[in-house]
Amino acid sequence: MLGATDVFEMINVISNRHQHLLLDQVSIACGANTVVDQVSLAVGYGEIGCLLGPSGCGKTTLLRAIAGFSDLNHGRIQLGDRTLAQADFTLPPEQRQVGMVFQDVALFPHLDIAANIVFGLQHWPRSERSQRIDELLELVGMAGFQKRWPHSLSGGQQQRIALARAMAPRPQMLLLDEPFSGLDAMLREELVPKIAQMLRQEEISTLLVTHDQPDAFVMADKIAVMRAGQIQQWDTAYNVYHQPDNRFVADFIGDGNFLSVTVHDAIR
Repeated sequence: MLGATDVFEMINVISNRHQHLLLDQVSIACGANTVVDQVSLAVGYGEIGCLLGPSGCGKTTLLRAIAGFSDLNHGRIQLGDRTLAQADFTLPPEQRQVGMVFQDVALFPHLDIAANIVFGLQHWPRSERSQRIDELLELVGMAGFQKRWPHSLSGGQQQRIALARAMAPRPQMLLLDEPFSGLDAMLREELVPKIAQMLRQEEISTLLVTHDQPDAFVMADKIAVMRAGQIQQWDTAYNVYHQPDNRFVADFIGDGNFLSVTVHDAIR
């Protein structure tokens, strides 16, 4: 028979397996200014999370810390069973098995599409590299584009190739930094659901940074609403919209009116 301690340990093991990315009391400072303040959240395996908030709230700084481009002043970042960063330790970005899609897509202009996608797969056998290129181009709806050049593609096509390149080595975690901000509204409406479908099909755990609410609600399983470096609410899209934790979340999400009331007699 299992004792209470054994059961507790089993629950912890199951919980840790589900929690792929774990941020525990993370704080990041820039000089004397605290940009991220005591942030904690967990993204499960194959889950899409989102950091949503106004400009300057610390969401991109937090994403950069997960990628390995910013050091922590306090707390811990863990991916699976590996510690990526804590106050006295930062694992180099190339050792993290984390992919990132930047706001400006950052495709290599001197490489064709196939070479862009295969850039992070140099250690793979040639036959597997070729198969992965074909597989990803089919997935993003751009089969046959291997020999095209980045400058010949539209903005939406470039975005899909940047995503394919980040997904190519099958990273443990994918980070998306305002990836749709340069696209027009019609293209975003078409592209965002497709990308969410691709990520779920590949079962890649993802964290998206955006200030655009429709992108967050279409993409994410859970949303962290941020303000001044702190998370105001980390919850499902439904709960963030219908059950906001405070006035800031209620005011930031959707459209609403606030009424001043006076309670004369509470209902019991």
